[in-house]
Amino acid sequence: MAFDRRPRRTHGIDQPRAHRRSLPHLAVDPEYLGRAADRVARFLGSWRFIGYMTVVVVVWLGWNTLAPHQVRFDTYPFILLTLALSLQASYAAPLILLAQNRQADRDRVQYEHDRVADERNFASTEYLTREVAALRIAVGEVATRDFVRGELQRLLEELDDNRAHQREADTVER
Repeated sequence: MAFDRRPRRTHGIDQPRAHRRSLPHLAVDPEYLGRAADRVARFLGSWRFIGYMTVVVVVWLGWNTLAPHQVRFDTYPFILLTLALSLQASYAAPLILLAQNRQADRDRVQYEHDRVADERNFASTEYLTREVAALRIAVGEVATRDFVRGELQRLLEELDDNRAHQREADTVER
């Protein structure tokens, strides 16, 4: 027997090993499995499932306590029922955790989208605030309607005064 004496390349603990002995790679879509886990977890957390489990347990207990001894398949300590419930719980818990992790990932993505949208809205609000401030400053330098009216009124009064002086000068010359 010959052993391979090549030095092994060591990785940091934060990196997985490159070569692992495992089963042949199965082509399974993780998104499909995740959606299936979501559906199962949603069903396991529903009142329908609780109702079904209650009916199964009541029928199981009723059959194994009230039926004749010859047809009972799980007597008093109900070991088979305990085993079945434990098996169901051992499969349900990881599926529920997987669904929660997927929901957390979806929430994280949604929060990131919300954060980007909030930053964009904040930048737009700052831009609009600066524009409104610039317009206010510009309006302060531009003649307003009341100012123009006042100036026109003053010019009309000057014109009337000039006409009156002109008439007086014309009457004196004559």
